[in-house]
Amino acid sequence: MRIFGKVRHRPSASWRQATDRAFTLIGDGRYEDAGALLTRAADLEPWLSESWFNLALLHKFRHDWEQARAAGLRAVALLDRGSGAPDWWNVGIAATALQDWPLARRAWQAYGLRVPGTGQHNAAANSEPTGMELGSAAVRLSPEGEAEVVWGRRLDPARMEVLSIPLPSSGRRWGEVVLHDGVPNGERVTAAGPSYPVFDEIELWAPSPVPTWVVLLEAATETDRDALEQLASDAGFAAEDWSSSVRLLCRACSESRMESDEGDGEHLDPHDHSEPGHPGPLGHRTAGDLWVPERECGIAAPAGLVRGLLDGWVADSPDSREWRDLEEVC
Repeated sequence: MRIFGKVRHRPSASWRQATDRAFTLIGDGRYEDAGALLTRAADLEPWLSESWFNLALLHKFRHDWEQARAAGLRAVALLDRGSGAPDWWNVGIAATALQDWPLARRAWQAYGLRVPGTGQHNAAANSEPTGMELGSAAVRLSPEGEAEVVWGRRLDPARMEVLSIPLPSSGRRWGEVVLHDGVPNGERVTAAGPSYPVFDEIELWAPSPVPTWVVLLEAATETDRDALEQLASDAGFAAEDWSSSVRLLCRACSESRMESDEGDGEHLDPHDHSEPGHPGPLGHRTAGDLWVPERECGIAAPAGLVRGLLDGWVADSPDSREWRDLEEVC
């Protein structure tokens, strides 16, 4: 097979050495030095799609989306295989970051995914690739920092809308859209049976104007707690009992296949590394009685609504509900 007048062959030893060294440097966070080596490798073997795939990957790590798109397009131009090539997925991520919707649609379709509206001679073909029905998944926010796994709705193969209320340490809010990587890094299995992939966040794609609040509740029963979450949802926002939903995990647990269990019931979750007196299921256990009325709750709602929401919740059952210490945290 001839490409650009050259015979396709195995990469040279110099190409392999430069590439191997570059990925070692990438692992150490030395992107500039790695870029010089990968550029040299591409000069040595410009007809290899792998040369440009590696450069596109590096530019993705650096969030240099213009360069990632350019290198990715060179990589796919040299492919000698059909659908399913990860080169196309990287092009799709870069195109999504740049809001280059025609290219994003082309990339997902070339990878082998069905993209509604693609190929039509109308405005839909140039719009965001909606309607792909990818369902729910989890995303790991700030994967290189204080990582936190939250639930979300996949808008397309590279974007997820955050539906949980993230802890303030993540710097993220409910309703934000994050750009995420394509290869899952862990899995969550629900009690009902289905499993969901965990993707690593790359960067914030669209911020949310809705602030995050933390409040201490006195909820006599789980039904009282659930009532606040339902009130917030009915208002178009969210409330989340962090006392039950937060689990402190080591990295190995977080990146593994795990049951998505909030720790209720008699079973002690071996993956939960929280401690008594701290957020998490283990921290809110008592001897013989699993429910503790004092709950730390996250609320995602506008400043003009949050107090009215809490007051309305109390008014519905004043003998079993109370709130205090409301604070905006993100």
